Amino acid sequence: MPSSPSPSSSVQAARQALADHLKEIREGSGLKAVDLAGALGCHKSKISRIENAVQPVTQADIQMWCTACNADERAPDLIAALRNIDSAYVEWRRLETTGLRRLQESSIPLYERTRWMRVYQAQVVPGLLQRPMYVRALLSSITRFRQLPDDVVQAVDARLARRKFLTEGRHTFAFLLEECVLKHRIGDTDTMRDQLAHLLEMMAMPSVSIGVIPETADRPMWPIESFTIYDDSEARLELLTARVAVTAPGEIGLYERAFDELSEFCVFGESAQALIRAAHRDH
Repeated sequence: MPSSPSPSSSVQAARQALADHLKEIREGSGLKAVDLAGALGCHKSKISRIENAVQPVTQADIQMWCTACNADERAPDLIAALRNIDSAYVEWRRLETTGLRRLQESSIPLYERTRWMRVYQAQVVPGLLQRPMYVRALLSSITRFRQLPDDVVQAVDARLARRKFLTEGRHTFAFLLEECVLKHRIGDTDTMRDQLAHLLEMMAMPSVSIGVIPETADRPMWPIESFTIYDDSEARLELLTARVAVTAPGEIGLYERAFDELSEFCVFGESAQALIRAAHRDH
């Protein structure tokens, strides 16, 4: 089975591109690495590590680098690029310092401005389709594993509040689920049966499309990491350690292409309902 590229590879590529710009500035100034190190008051090995994207660069590094190379005019753009990189790959520990509630609330502005949301899930039921018991079981598990402050009750309420976007405003949603999502037991049997019954109800909503990829499908596209596409402006992925935001048009295009190809061997309507009902019986 082909392996998908690391979701964080684009972030590393952006870091390397920034490092290449810094190297270009140094070489354009005529300074050798040892000369720049002397001007910055550091060891020359730091210059090498920065130019090879081995050591993360800071805003202060960029400003001093450009000043030493008589290229102060380049600093603002490079610092802006660094900020974009930092926001593209954010570790969960930075987002969950007080628990999960604020993280749930932080996505509301993105949901408000999104008109077309496309979601592919290979692990769990998508958040907008989750029932209270399912949310509680899932967030409790995350809280335990990441050793977070326990604000699960408040976080559940915050996540459920986002469901208003399914009925309010001019939003449309397309969900693709691997069949295994219906079988992964989150919580107890009652939780899963309640959740699957809710999926059947949600399929009747005019703003919602739900497709299921059968485990027996003859598929040209292998299962990949779960992702969400917000209009055509951003794709988000959730890793074990971090959240990745993809904004480069070319990379968003790849996720759009993946979504389209995955849709081709999905089943919808009565065929999808049959798979959900079968999973409901099995639970």
